[in-house]
Formats: sequence, structure tokens, C-alpha cells
Amino acid sequence: MPSTTSEKAEVLERATVSSRYGAGDSPSGEATAPSPGILERLPDGMREKLPDELVDELLAGAKTEEEIFGQGGLFSQLTKRLVERAMEVELTDHLGYEPHMEPPGGTGNSRNGKGKPKTLATEHGPVSIRAARDRDGSFEPKIVRKRQRRLEGFDEKILALYSRGMSTRDIEAHLREIYGVSVGRDLISRVTDAVMDDARAWQQRPLDDIYPVLFLDAFVLKVRDGGSVQRKACYLALAITMDGQREVLGMWFQQTEGAKFWMQVLSDLKQRGVQDILICCVDGLKGFPEAIEAIFPATTVQTCIVHLIRHSLKYVPRRQHDQVAKDLKPIYTATDVDAAEEALERFDQKWGAQLPPVVNAWRASWEYVTPFMAFPPDVRRVVYTTNPIEALNRQLRKAIKTKGHFPNEEAARKLIYLSTINATPKWTRVAGWTKALLAFKIHFGDRLPD
Repeated sequence: MPSTTSEKAEVLERATVSSRYGAGDSPSGEATAPSPGILERLPDGMREKLPDELVDELLAGAKTEEEIFGQGGLFSQLTKRLVERAMEVELTDHLGYEPHMEPPGGTGNSRNGKGKPKTLATEHGPVSIRAARDRDGSFEPKIVRKRQRRLEGFDEKILALYSRGMSTRDIEAHLREIYGVSVGRDLISRVTDAVMDDARAWQQRPLDDIYPVLFLDAFVLKVRDGGSVQRKACYLALAITMDGQREVLGMWFQQTEGAKFWMQVLSDLKQRGVQDILICCVDGLKGFPEAIEAIFPATTVQTCIVHLIRHSLKYVPRRQHDQVAKDLKPIYTATDVDAAEEALERFDQKWGAQLPPVVNAWRASWEYVTPFMAFPPDVRRVVYTTNPIEALNRQLRKAIKTKGHFPNEEAARKLIYLSTINATPKWTRVAGWTKALLAFKIHFGDRLPD
């Protein structure tokens, strides 16, 4: 009996071949040419497995998108035929002999017609099938299991909609409108709840020994706790791997953002296998650098320059914003630390008396402002700001903005996990990563493995 993914694929392949022309007859009559562009709409896998002549025949008379992809259209009919044929092939494997033949030895289990019709929810609308049966009831189909009501891939549709922030009510309406399938909200909740095991395994997975760059940030959401709605901070760690790929290392929840809890986050990363972090880019949270250095003493802490500029402009009258921002630029674009210090002195002479909080902010965090200046300008872009993790935060906020608040922390964790997994495939390799890796190797030496 087929039990693996490859065996399922083999069964479907055999079913496809067996159902092309019935008992191997060639098609008769002339096929009506399909509308221009219709063949291009078919999935690559179908075009590769089926000859063009057969596809032309299947599309004969189907000229509109609705007739092909709509409810009850060609794809729905093909789904029904292929599923039923695949189950017949599975039953043949189970019994050990072909249809219309006697059981080995003349006795034993045999075919027993087909079961009652049942409706499958598929991405092409509801499809009614009748499963092949055996006489002693020992046949357990794998293509569509007993009591299964959703074809493989349909749950992924639900999860994709949920990860984009749609409520269970919205998903229910969407599935009914687009696919003509009635799916209850309790079922949608069960499908989304099923990913929590994956989310927990993801949170506890082993990590790499070393990450060249790590970004840390948090954002606030509302979660019901007891009888009231509380504001909670969701802590996120986004790393750049040795291959230049971005990877979310985990998420953690706490009442507020604080350096003390960041120590727990970093301790968790260490327990999961992280031995070294070359550069950690963070915002200006008080005590943040000390928390990092307590767990990873050799890590270089880089304050986000964009955060520092925003913090500085908070104290500047609106009419002076442009001029102050222009005068700050020579500080963080300086060729080296000495040139940056000279630029800061010039800024102090011009604005120090009028805007002392701005100058004090730069001087207080100067030790963590300048580390990125040890690298060439095109490498500095990789480490001078927490924008990469803030971009992820914006995507997550977009998904959760329709929620108002979450009924519990687990519901928040579920949506953020799904939204993170949904965002990951869109990420590309960090631009200029080869140059950055070379610069890190020169600067950090043996800490970066060959």
C-alpha cells in the first residue's frame, strides 16, 4: 500500500497514464483549438506530464477561464477523475491483483464497488468523489484518507490567508466566495491551531555556531491576560548567516521591553548553540550594550544610526529639522573615527548651546556609534542600522493590525510565526555580502571560520 510522498506521486502518475484514453485507445475526432494563452495558464507539472495532444483534447470546448478554473470546470473534473483513479490503483496494490481478475487462490479479499459520494474541499471548488472499497474493509487509502474532507493543499490555503491577518470570519467568507466551499470557523481554528507544534519546534531548533550580524528589536501588541487586555512586547532576533541569508532566530514575549529580558533572549540563543556573534546592531535602549556583552563578551555592539538621528530630531523645532539633519550627516559619514569626532565638535560648536540634548545623546553613546566606521562604505550599509528587522516588524504589524487584541499569548505566537514563515521566502541574499564577509574576515580574523 502506498505510504510515502514518492509512492503517492507514483500512484498519481499511474492514474494519469491509465486515464488518458481509457484502455489505451488513441483519441478520435479533431480537438477544438483552445483560446490563446489558455495552455500557458496550466501548471508546468501538468504540461510536462501530459502530451500537448491530450491537453488540447481536454481543453476542447473550454474557452473561458471559468470553464477551466472555475467551480465545476475542467480542473474540478480532472481532480475528481484523478483522485478516483488513484484510489483504484491504491486498491489494486492493496489487493495484489488487477480488476476483473480472480483473487490469488480463488478466495480472499476482493473489490466491493464504491462508497457513498463525499465532497472534498479543493482549491478548485467542491469536488464529489466516490472511493473504491474492498469487501473486508481493510483498505485504507492514502490519497484521500477515510473521513478526510479537504484535499491536500487546502489547509495551506487557510494558513496563507490567516498569516496575512485575515480573521476566521473573513477566511470563511473568502473560501465561500472564491471556491464555493463552506468551511466553518471552528474548522479554520483547528487548522491554524495545528501549526503550534511546528511553532514550538521552530522556537527550540538548534542554531548555527556563529552569526556575523545579529539585529535585535521588539514591538508592542495587545494580549488579553486574565480579565484585562495588556500591552506586551514581542522580542525578535534576526540574523545574517555565513551565506548572507537572513534568518529569524526566534520570538519571545514579555510585559515590556527591557535590557534585563534581552539577557534572557541572548542566553536562550547561546543554549541553542550560538557560540559567537561578530556584530550586534540594536536601538538606543538603555543597558542594551551591557546586556549583550554579559552573554557574548567579544561581540561588537553597534547602535542603530537611524534610531539615533530620529532621537536627536525629537528635540529639534520643525523649522530647523533639515539644517540639523544636514549638519549631523558629516558625523556618521566620516571616513574614520577621528574625522567623526571632528565633525561632532563642529556640530557642538554650532548647535551645542541651543540643542544640548542632541549633542549629549551622541556623546553618551559614542562608544557604540563608531564601530561600523572600521569598515568600507559599502560594508557599513550592512551593519549601521536595524532597518532589516524593522522591515520585518512592519510586515508583522500589517498582519496583526486587524486583530485589535489577541485572546491569549499563544494566539499571538501562532500568527507571528505564520507571518514570519510567509515572509521568509521573499527574502534575498544581502546585497554586497561577499565584500562584507571579506571585510569581517580581515577585521575579526580567526573568529570567522574559513
